[in-house]
Amino acid sequence: MIEGNAYTYEDRTIVETVQPVRYAGFWMRFWAYLLDLLVVGSINRLIIHPIFRLFDLSMDETNMFSPIAVVTAVTFYLYFVLMTKCFQQTLGKMVFGLKVIDMNGRPLTWLTVLFREVIGKFISKFILLIGFLFVAFSEKKQGLHDQIADTTVIHE
Repeated sequence: MIEGNAYTYEDRTIVETVQPVRYAGFWMRFWAYLLDLLVVGSINRLIIHPIFRLFDLSMDETNMFSPIAVVTAVTFYLYFVLMTKCFQQTLGKMVFGLKVIDMNGRPLTWLTVLFREVIGKFISKFILLIGFLFVAFSEKKQGLHDQIADTTVIHE
């Protein structure tokens, strides 16, 4: 017997099977994040840096508020926010078959994504990266940033 919901459509019964949710663990998410860092670094090196050179803008990164540091940080956050909102996954998550979902089954909203990717990850990084280690020890493999935004990462 197949478990799930049954629907009748034009004299046919269609059974929708319910698959158990597989939460993505620490190492799978870690490798996806490293791939994302490679993507963001490539965007900065292939697009942002040449634009700075073209307009003869300073590329001196002596402080965190230098123009190049600000623009590369904006690129970093835009990548994660836009990819997560539009596709529920970044390129790294796509390669590893992972997806960000709302714990209540709702579509991800801009507010949810901003809380997860900007505020939640800032807090997770601020406390010596301990917020990311939550993934390894929590039941639903949620980092601190996931718990703040009520999200988690699953295998597709």
